[in-house]
Amino acid sequence: MTDLQNVLVEREGHLAVVTVNRPSKLNALDNETITELDTAFTALDGDAGVAAIIVTGAGEKAFVAGADITVLAKQGVLDGTANSRHGQRMMSRLENCSKPVLAAINGFALGGGLELALACDVRFASNNAKLGLPEVSLGIIPGYGGTQRLARLCGSGAALQLILTGDPVTADEAMRIGLVNGVFEPAELLVKVKAIAQRMVSRGPTALALAKQAVRRGAAMSMDDALALEADLFGMISSTAEMKEGMAAFLEKRKPSWLRG
Repeated sequence: MTDLQNVLVEREGHLAVVTVNRPSKLNALDNETITELDTAFTALDGDAGVAAIIVTGAGEKAFVAGADITVLAKQGVLDGTANSRHGQRMMSRLENCSKPVLAAINGFALGGGLELALACDVRFASNNAKLGLPEVSLGIIPGYGGTQRLARLCGSGAALQLILTGDPVTADEAMRIGLVNGVFEPAELLVKVKAIAQRMVSRGPTALALAKQAVRRGAAMSMDDALALEADLFGMISSTAEMKEGMAAFLEKRKPSWLRG
């Protein structure tokens, strides 16, 4: 993926770190960057050597400070809809990745930046981070999935307060409302997130993928349908060599063979 201009993809063993790399623009998401992220996430999802993905931003100030306002300021009805769908497709690509995806929020995560973090499976923030959806202060609404994912994650009350005021919250407040999973010192953020990712990588790879499916797909179903989905996936993995190896390793008090070096 050497042709990417605004996105860096670095490999550390079985981890891939995807960095939005526009620090002079506080890593704002323009159309090119969204397309490059889509390309990167598609490639990493299909790469058998990648077991987990970390998403972060370049520099010390911002994860992603929002969408590119110079683009949004010129849009009308048709291109506004097209811009929204473009961003939504990339976010859905990330959300539906078969591998664990962790956000390391190193500073401002506003607008499209928070929406990018919301599409990840889990989110961790530096203690100087600010998170919010300020779109209404610009006379627009979140358009990359923020109105839907934030409400599903934190509840409609917390989501509507953030969306209707446009006010950002601190990392500690984001943790209180369930928006992030943990808060770390800036210098420790990426190290801590990599350690958590490595814990996930040590688990059964098929189990990780199916567990994500159960949670992601089940959230949009009735409880009865979601439980049926869980049972089907539970049965599916029970036929795998991975399940047999995991059980055997436990009973024999050894490490399972799927552990990656």
